[in-house]
Amino acid sequence: MGDDLSAIGPRLRASRESRRMTIRSVSDATGISVSTLSRLESGNRRPQLELLMPLARLYRLPLDDLVGAPALGDPRIHPRPRVRDGVVTMPLSSGSGAWEAFKQVHPPAPGKPIKRWVHPGWDWIYVIAGRMRLLIGEDELIVAAGDAVEFDTRVPHGFGNPEPEVLEVLCMFNPDGAKLHSRAVEMGEAPDDAG
Repeated sequence: MGDDLSAIGPRLRASRESRRMTIRSVSDATGISVSTLSRLESGNRRPQLELLMPLARLYRLPLDDLVGAPALGDPRIHPRPRVRDGVVTMPLSSGSGAWEAFKQVHPPAPGKPIKRWVHPGWDWIYVIAGRMRLLIGEDELIVAAGDAVEFDTRVPHGFGNPEPEVLEVLCMFNPDGAKLHSRAVEMGEAPDDAG
């Protein structure tokens, strides 16, 4: 922190000098005394927000640039779609937060059986377009566009597209929900590998 603060003085001086301003002209423009400005630039005065804000305005610099704040980085993500069994999954988050988000596009599959999964976590699904058939526990639901569901993923669950139109959904799950999914075994069915 001390090194960061000591670098502000030379940055202030460089900003002033690059604009060919004197300490007196900066003082007149900001109302900050010449002695305070001199001590700020030399590092003998601790920079405070009430002093830095008028200087940032005068120099037409963002405060972050004036104090040398670290860049936050590019917040955009660059998703790469994945296709599995005809379902296109587009990540909408970086996977580093408390929740992960995906958009999925399911092709029409009116007669296709729905696999059920069990895993720790919590899922949230919003239907953007089409209708989703959701199997959860002993229940079967049809979820229409504009509706959302959320559920504990320790309950056997699965969903699919029962309609002849495309199904688009927005899915979010917490970190536990992003981990390995174990396939729930239906009565009379042999177990297979997790998906």
